[in-house]
Order: sequence, then structure tokens, then C-alpha cells
Amino acid sequence: MVQKKKFVIDIVVLVLLNLLIKPFWILGIEPKVQLEVGNALYGEYFVLFNFSLLLNILLDFGLTNFNNRNISRHSHLLEKHFNKMFTLKLVLGVFYFAVTMFLAAFFMKYDIRYLKLLVILCFNSFLLSFILYLRSNLLALHLFKIDSIISVLDRLIMILVMLILFLKILPMEVNIMNFVYAQTLGYGITTITALYFVLKHSGKLKLDWDMHFNLLIIKKSFPFAILVLLMTFYNRLDSVMIEKLLPGIEGKIQSGLYAKAFRLLDAANMIAYLFSVQLLPIFSKMIKEQQNVSQIVKTSVLLLITPAMIVSLSTYFYAEEFSALLYKGQTEGYRILAVLMLCFTAISATYIFGTLLTANGNLYYLNLMAFGGIVLNFILNLILIPRFEAMGAAISSLVTQFSTAAFQIWMSFKIFNFPVNKSLILSFMGFMTGSLICVLITKNLFEPWILNFTLFLCFSGVLAFATRLIHPKKVKKLMSFNFN
Repeated sequence: MVQKKKFVIDIVVLVLLNLLIKPFWILGIEPKVQLEVGNALYGEYFVLFNFSLLLNILLDFGLTNFNNRNISRHSHLLEKHFNKMFTLKLVLGVFYFAVTMFLAAFFMKYDIRYLKLLVILCFNSFLLSFILYLRSNLLALHLFKIDSIISVLDRLIMILVMLILFLKILPMEVNIMNFVYAQTLGYGITTITALYFVLKHSGKLKLDWDMHFNLLIIKKSFPFAILVLLMTFYNRLDSVMIEKLLPGIEGKIQSGLYAKAFRLLDAANMIAYLFSVQLLPIFSKMIKEQQNVSQIVKTSVLLLITPAMIVSLSTYFYAEEFSALLYKGQTEGYRILAVLMLCFTAISATYIFGTLLTANGNLYYLNLMAFGGIVLNFILNLILIPRFEAMGAAISSLVTQFSTAAFQIWMSFKIFNFPVNKSLILSFMGFMTGSLICVLITKNLFEPWILNFTLFLCFSGVLAFATRLIHPKKVKKLMSFNFN
């Protein structure tokens, strides 16, 4: 039996490691690269990067989510299924590459220079998909500490490579291609490392093509595949539509500005995502054993949504200052950042309630939600981008994220018969009202701005405890669960 404190301890380890490594890449390395190459060139990279992600479903076909859920319930199947799944992933990688390059050549109409970049980005996507699949096995086996190391290893290697380039230790310039090659090296070494740990539990690696097994697995994972495809589209379509709906170089520049703003949201999402990858196997096992999940859902909401609200609110009011800090005094596009970061609260809710519905197998409702999100996002982008440029895409994303989050919360309450906790709702309302009043009062209280920001964070932390959104007894309750 795993110790009662295992979940919370592993979450803390995972979050701390990722807080130490990943923000430095997103908020330190990526902005410096963008400053070196300019908004237009980085905008082109950002569009191609997101385009390579749109068809990521062909790399995975829902296998990772299905595998996480399945192995967490039946761990003995890892040794039996791994070689077959490994072979299937390789074949899906070839299929993904062929389809993506075909669409890029005939529809995006990029010249050979951009197609070369897209080839490397596609290979990186394949490696990243493979890492996520390997990590799903580690998570399903509840090897959370090993997974924590794997989760940051790729970024750590990328950071070291880019620092070598920035410091001119090697006679190589900082450009988009070398930036992408650094990612390839990081993903490659991480893939080999993760594979080593998985093989310790699955046995000898060999290619094993089993058509009957593959068709059965794809059939079972198909609902997961559709969900991933739909959610990828409404999360990654914005930058592609910006470039296509705005004429000439303006589309690339606005895509670059959107990338600047999206970067901070991406950094925040990485931390919230860590909750979902650990919650999925835990939810799956608890549901299988017919345990009550209401308390862990409630505690997860308190531990994730409360800081998410603080992050969203503080970034909205300090967007200009954050932009100047990240981009050496440049503040262009800070209003886009302010709007996008409001999405973080909705996305955090999705990471909890969407994960719960996934663990329970409610893929029909999730796919319905995701399809509605694509339609809503696409229509809003068509209307808003030509008029408001990148800001239009940010508004579209905000409306879409809150709409889909609301649907998932509603479905979770309906399916699991969660009671409506009026005191919790009042606590959230009191917390938001108090935090809003505080940030308005302190925004221009002192110079420099960091003092005001720190004061707001301290007050919000005290207010979270005062409204009992975060309380030691609630964390202690979470520790009392036996997840295995």
C-alpha cells in the first residue's frame, strides 16, 4: 500500500521541478530567441509549429490517454501490450509525417525553406508524442517521481544547448533552425531515457506488428483520438488563422505578437497540466473501485483554481509590466497578454473536470464539447481577427475556453451528482471581490511596480486562507485517501 501522503508529495515534487526548469525555457530562452530573430520570422515559426500540432492526433490516435487509463486499472497488461503499442506508434509516426507534409505542400504553399523547418518540427512532434506515451506508462504504474524527472529533462537539455549558443561557446548563430535543432536534441535524449525506465517494467523491446490487436486498440482509443483532435484544433487554430486572415507581412507580425502573449499562458498551462496527468490514473482507479471522488475533486479545485484566479487577475492588471520584463522594455502586444491570461482559470478547470470525465469514459460528451468549441472559436476568429487582428484571436480564445469549461463542470455535476456547495461558491466570490479591490488599490501605490505586485500576492494568499479556499485541514483530507 502506498503511503497516504504519496499523491500530495509527488505533486509537490513534480510542480517544483517544473517551476525550476520550464518557466526558464518559456520566459527566458524563447523570448530571447524571438528578440534575436524578430517578430516576423518568429511568427512564421510559431505558425508552422502550431500547424505541426494540428494533426498530432495521427501520431497518437488517443493511445496515450487510453493507455494511461487502461494500464492504471490493469498494470499487468504493460508487459503484454508494450511492444505492440511501440510498433503501432512508429507506423502512426510515418503516417502523420506523410499527411502533414502533403497538406503543407498543397494548402499552405510554403517554399522549400519553410518545408525544411516543418520536417524538423514534425520529427520533434513525433518525439514529443513518444515521450508522452512512455510517460503514460510510468504514470499508470504510479512511478510519479521518475515521471517528474522525465517531465523536465527535455527542457533542461534544450536550455543548456541554447545557453551555449547565446554565450558563443560554439561558432554557431542563434537562429530558428538551431533553436529547433536544440529541441530535437532534448526530445531525443529524453525519449531514450524514458524508454529505458519503461523497459525495466515491460521487458525486452522488439517490433511486434499485430493487425488484430492494432485494430482493436484503435477502435477502443478512437473516442480519445477524436477528443484530442478537436481540442487541439480549438487550442492551436488561432495563430494559423491570424496569418491566413491578415494580408502579407502583417499576418506574420501579428502571429509573432500573439506568440509573445501566448508564451506566458503556455508556461502557466504547463503547471496546471501536471495536475491532470497525475489525476487521470488516480481518478480512473478510484472510479473502477467505486470510491467517492467528490472530496479529491473539491480539493483539486481549491489547490488549482485558487492560484489560477490569482495568476489571471494579476497578469491582467500587470500585463504591460510583465511584457517589459520579458522583452527588455518592449511592451507591444501586452493587451493581448492581458486577455489571454484570463483563459488560465478556465483552462485549469478543464484540467480537473475534463480529466474526471475522461477517466469515467464520458468521451461522447467531451467530444460534443470540443466540437462546439471548434465551431465557436472558428466563427469568432472569422469575425474578430480581420477587425482586431491578434487581439480578436485572444477574445475568441477567452470566450471559447470559458464556454467549454462551463460545459465540463456542468456535465461533471450531472454525472457524478455532486452537491452544489453554496459556502464554497460564496468563498470564491468573496475571494475574487477582495482580490479585485486589492489590485485596484495597490496597482499604483508604490514605485517600482514589483512592490505593488508583491503586496497584491501577499494579500491574495492571506485572503485565500481567510475565505477558507485553502486550508491545512483540506490538504490533510486529501492526504487521507488511499489511491492504490
